[in-house]
Amino acid sequence: MSEMFESTEQGKDLCIHAGVVLRKANTKEDEVHSLGTLNIVEYSFGRCIEWKSIVDSVVSEKQDQDSEWSLVNTHTRRTRTSSEGPDSQGNNRTVRILFSNLCSFCIHSRGQQLIFKQKDDTVYVAFFQLSNADSFVNSLRGFIKFVRSRVNRNMYLVVDEVQNVLTRSFAELDIIQENTADYVWKFVKNWQDHPYEATMEMFSKIADIWLHKEAAKRPVEEAVADILNNSLSIEVTHPPVSIDSGEEYEVIGVQRLGIILPQRPTCLRGTPLTQDQWNRYQDSHGRILNPQQVKEVVFRGGIVPSLRLEVWKFLLNYYPWEYTHSQRRELKKKKDDEYFMMKLQWKSMTAVQEKNFSGYRDRKSLIGKDVNRTDRTHPYYAGDNNPHLAQLYDILMTYAMYNFDLGYVQGMSDLLSPILFLMDSEVDAFWCFVGFMEKVSTNFEMDQAGMKSQLCQLYNLLSTIDLEFASYLCKHDSGNMFFCFRWLLVLFKREFDTVDIMKLWEVLWTDIPCKSFHLLVCTAILDREKHVLMENNYGFTDILKHINNLSLHIDLSSTLLEAEGIYCQLMSVADKLPDSIRSIIGIERLNKVTADDAEEVAASSANSEKVDWVDDTNSRSDSMECENVRLGENEVSFERGLHMSYM
Repeated sequence: MSEMFESTEQGKDLCIHAGVVLRKANTKEDEVHSLGTLNIVEYSFGRCIEWKSIVDSVVSEKQDQDSEWSLVNTHTRRTRTSSEGPDSQGNNRTVRILFSNLCSFCIHSRGQQLIFKQKDDTVYVAFFQLSNADSFVNSLRGFIKFVRSRVNRNMYLVVDEVQNVLTRSFAELDIIQENTADYVWKFVKNWQDHPYEATMEMFSKIADIWLHKEAAKRPVEEAVADILNNSLSIEVTHPPVSIDSGEEYEVIGVQRLGIILPQRPTCLRGTPLTQDQWNRYQDSHGRILNPQQVKEVVFRGGIVPSLRLEVWKFLLNYYPWEYTHSQRRELKKKKDDEYFMMKLQWKSMTAVQEKNFSGYRDRKSLIGKDVNRTDRTHPYYAGDNNPHLAQLYDILMTYAMYNFDLGYVQGMSDLLSPILFLMDSEVDAFWCFVGFMEKVSTNFEMDQAGMKSQLCQLYNLLSTIDLEFASYLCKHDSGNMFFCFRWLLVLFKREFDTVDIMKLWEVLWTDIPCKSFHLLVCTAILDREKHVLMENNYGFTDILKHINNLSLHIDLSSTLLEAEGIYCQLMSVADKLPDSIRSIIGIERLNKVTADDAEEVAASSANSEKVDWVDDTNSRSDSMECENVRLGENEVSFERGLHMSYM
């Protein structure tokens, strides 16, 4: 419950928008509220969004007595009693939403409404009569950090401050030394300005520590910071809820009773795809006659190095399997022209354009920094003024133009590096990289829903294979599986050398035996290490250190055999598996659970008393609104399922 608060301090108005009516969500339609101004105001206790009435309010007696009309200020507050008028001093009503309490906001009704949602689920609707919501959002940009939702383009998610969380986390880990404080708070500031990019920068630093043996030069907290719970902005002290992509969901608990797994079978690896085999799979015109058989051979044994250059173009959807030699030549010419056209777009950008395009400048700077530290120990990228680094830079810059919504996020250079090294062609590497990113792009999205979903799936897999181990991780603050974040983000790029990562990637690209085979690879590695973790009673920090110390010390062949064995083990009891596991291993669900059912469970578990999460079918005709919240009788705002995706 919120309280009315009064502040004797005179706030400083930073901007003012007139002609705005504000009312609380779920109030009655016949309750009319006064016209006022919607301001951004600065106080000593922080900045806030403040609505001030400019004419006498016409409000029902019930609402005038509602103590939830304004929000809580923890510095100076008091509760208005029912005997008071607008306030004790006779002033008109004021509503304040502290930036620190704001969770998200959404533009609605084609720019005429702006809906604010607080962290306590309180919702306010602002009706703009003299301007539009976009103008106020533009004003907010200078005062608060927020990002656009990739699910609903009209919704903006406020980036939380993390300083207190980081302070507590580092204090609990007891690894901070006095001379590292500057570094830590530099990370905090970067996180506040660019949360996802800062997290990715930490992954780059952790690679320096464990891959290049620089632990003596850098304190271990640099490695820990990149994996702290803030990176995903959620706290999990129990097994996560499974949320599968698509339209069907299933809620999973910690106990899965009644599943007795048989002994894990022993699998066999094969030999790599050879040039003779590859030739036999082609007709006289170059068409690949049986792509699935080719993929089976690649999954079982990989590809001989001399053939990778050609076959990767098919695995990464650069060339369609059914294209003839002549069709592929025509396609390559077309793709060459398309690439250089996109490259010219950013190459020809003037200094004035760049000055006025902050998003472009930020990405350009980030790419430049990452390129200079990507695989510099590899001979292909070693040395100063290396031309391959320039190609790496150009490809990433062009990709930012190709997919500007996603742009560039740290970690992408790791995925591109082996491709460029193999292709030794800027254009071919670009289009193969595009195909790779189509497979893993959800890893890099700002809302991190893809990463959260995979971490949930990984926990569900692990708890099915070994419930005791999964429970151990939960009890030791590691049930969130964040220590596997790097594995998933760059698909084990930091865990294997160049030879092995090429073999692993081509195996994963076959989507055999299922599209989520990389999660089975994770499970296989963890299953092998569980005894070390449990016997030593490792907690979060030690688990993190141990997992990262595995880098370059994992045997790929035995890991793939173990991962396939786990798959076969699960398939042998497929009819007893929960639907979440069936989805991971690529078989049809037994029970269909709709999105509405899952959201009802999520809303109930969140004790959301103030907002009813319902489907408004009629609103789907409006391109600005898809899945929403009903406010009052007819108004809709906020995409449905916000709790499931972002809370």
